[in-house]
Amino acid sequence: MLESKDQMIGALILIVCIAIAAGYSYVVLFVEAWRVWAVTIVVLLAFLAIMFIGAWIGWTMATTPPPKPIEELELEEEKEEAEAAEEKAEEAGEKKE
Repeated sequence: MLESKDQMIGALILIVCIAIAAGYSYVVLFVEAWRVWAVTIVVLLAFLAIMFIGAWIGWTMATTPPPKPIEELELEEEKEEAEAAEEKAEEAGEKKE
């Protein structure tokens, strides 16, 4: 069934996740003394994860230089195409001689 190391790791992750989900569900549904803390910790971790992702996106946007304007990119593209055409013309001229 499991042919590679990656599949074994995947199966282990699956088993661990199912065990954690079952344990968490048991605590939330049946252990009244821990219920509030179980929910609070999970909500806090989810909130912090979302805030971390938002901060990372903000940092990336703040530190990334703005892209070149489209007009400038089009001019560069046309220049590159003209240079490529000149090179092909030169190569064709050299082949004739």
